[in-house]
Amino acid sequence: MRLIDVEYRREPQGWVLRVFVDKQGGVTLDDCAIISNQLGDILDAKMDHNEPYHLEVSSPGLDRPLTKPKHFVYFEGRSAIIKTNRLVGGKRHFKGVLAGFSEGVVKLLVDEQAVSIPYETIVKAHLSIEC
Repeated sequence: MRLIDVEYRREPQGWVLRVFVDKQGGVTLDDCAIISNQLGDILDAKMDHNEPYHLEVSSPGLDRPLTKPKHFVYFEGRSAIIKTNRLVGGKRHFKGVLAGFSEGVVKLLVDEQAVSIPYETIVKAHLSIEC
């Protein structure tokens, strides 16, 4: 099991702690229940927060967001869609196959051509079910 992302934020219904996990072959409902029970016990004992919170454990899904540099490494070889806040090679929208991440640059194969996208220009990125 691998931790993909964690969100802790206030929402209309109160504080929500979302934990996104993944594993080879996919995450099952039983996996989520086991992690939720174990993590809930640990958090109840150790968390220094007086506000009640709701714990959610899930897989980020097939079109999971790519929000951290390590995600671009972990999902290398998978199809992705990336949007940038400025032109990169004359474009702001890219669809291709993740080909690595190094020195602050995401490598994406678009129509078999390597495109280098500076990480700081990315405003939204997620895996794509098809490419």
